[in-house]
Amino acid sequence: MPRTRQRIPQTPTEATVERFAHDGRGIAQLDGKVVFISGALPQEKVVFRYLSRQRHFDEGRVLEVLQAAPERVTPPCPHADICGGCSLQHLNSDAQIALKQAMLLEQIQHIAQTQAEEIAPPLRSAVSGYRHKARLGVRHVPAKGGMLVGFREEKNRYLADLSRCDVLHHSIGERFIELRNCLDTLDCKLHIPQIEVAIGDHQTACVIRHLVPLSLDDQQRLIAFAQQYQIAFYTQAKGIDSITALWPPNLPLDGLYYRHPDYDVTIHFAPSDFTQINPEMNRQMVKQALSWLNASANDDVLELFCGLGNFTLPLARTVKQVTAVEGDAQLISRAKANAHTHELYNINYYVANLADAQLKADWLQQSYPYLLLDPPRSGAQEILQVLPLQQTKRIVYISCNPATLARDVGFLVHQHGFRLARIGVMDMFPQTAHVESMALLIRE
Repeated sequence: MPRTRQRIPQTPTEATVERFAHDGRGIAQLDGKVVFISGALPQEKVVFRYLSRQRHFDEGRVLEVLQAAPERVTPPCPHADICGGCSLQHLNSDAQIALKQAMLLEQIQHIAQTQAEEIAPPLRSAVSGYRHKARLGVRHVPAKGGMLVGFREEKNRYLADLSRCDVLHHSIGERFIELRNCLDTLDCKLHIPQIEVAIGDHQTACVIRHLVPLSLDDQQRLIAFAQQYQIAFYTQAKGIDSITALWPPNLPLDGLYYRHPDYDVTIHFAPSDFTQINPEMNRQMVKQALSWLNASANDDVLELFCGLGNFTLPLARTVKQVTAVEGDAQLISRAKANAHTHELYNINYYVANLADAQLKADWLQQSYPYLLLDPPRSGAQEILQVLPLQQTKRIVYISCNPATLARDVGFLVHQHGFRLARIGVMDMFPQTAHVESMALLIRE
């Protein structure tokens, strides 16, 4: 039988919030049913509106706070109530860190079935203007005055009507109105679905995705905007391979860069490449990872999911040999170029699908004393199962998903005899519930 859609109550409802959910929403109980309430904090009494009703839970959004928690603050962004980009602006910074640490430790306890011997102090950064990567939606909506640029509204597919974004670097975050006005003058404004933003240490770049060819007039309008605000513009007509510099016309695809000054390393990258969105936190993260790994100038290190060489090049400055593995051939090509620029020849690069549980490769024929890995949200389950770990004594695991980190830590602890020596959160995404963390596993 088809499932009957449950009717969403239209009357605002009062509730007392009991605790946090893993995504930062407040949890209340009404008539024996769990309700996840965005914008609500534990111990608060709130009035909320329902957003959806499911079989086992409901979802809502705060309309009014009747009794506020002491950790509540006024969101700095005027769009906090509608934009789905940030979910914790109503929670003070210290409480955000405490929440993320609690989320991490709970997953380690329940999934990994172990505990860390030491909780490292959290790594923190600025809470505004930190974001150097973003994918902005674009849509022409006459009812809202023309072009919209930004992120989706919470819990629906519509773009939020944003005038600025406080967490984005100011070169873009403070120019939404100007960018919207520019796009609104284009002949092809109905055929621009998104803009990719990528920011290096000294250059901001935008990739304009367009579904129809740009007229000469449209190109000139975009160039005028780029020149006025000193933003590099690329265009993308089809796939990633079609990205082309518009202004400056001679800008190479990998014309962006960021530095690791502690290691005298510069990483060049293209706007479409994966890079960490928070450069201040990234520098702290790399420094801490190498410190925890504690490999010396006589040691060999295996690095998995190496990407552009974010950890690889600093590692190569400090150890004997790095074996760096990545699934994206284009990133490996860029990583090799970055290493060559620095005359770092103690790196062996390999392209391999690290999600292949049947993987066979030459570099898998030996065990490495030191392992550093920075996998995607899905974790590293498959590669850890085929990796020879007989001689491995220290592992540094950087994670963007506490659940898969806990799963993999459990495997290493219970199947390979490692101990979870240290763990800590890194606030890569302030104002959001996203948890970035680092774990150190040791086996004597």
